[in-house]
Amino acid sequence: MKPTITIEYCPKCGWMLRAAYMAQEFLTTFQEELKAVTLVPSEVGGRYTIAVNDAVVFDRAIAHHFPEVKELKQLIRDVIAPEKSLGHSDKK
Repeated sequence: MKPTITIEYCPKCGWMLRAAYMAQEFLTTFQEELKAVTLVPSEVGGRYTIAVNDAVVFDRAIAHHFPEVKELKQLIRDVIAPEKSLGHSDKK
């Protein structure tokens, strides 16, 4: 079964557009590998996490920053399709 990415974001912080943009990037990059990307408004202030199925691959509270899309694509690729080339977004 194809994986689902869940982006949980704080709506009070105004992070919905960031989450929607990330979802669009993931759906475009991993169109063959993904079942869905789900956006979840968090009830916890300041939360911004990205999980593949139930495994968190990014947590803003731990990282203390927002990552670049490139970094997130690499983290997700490493979980769902390690052999996939990300082209210009790949690690150098």
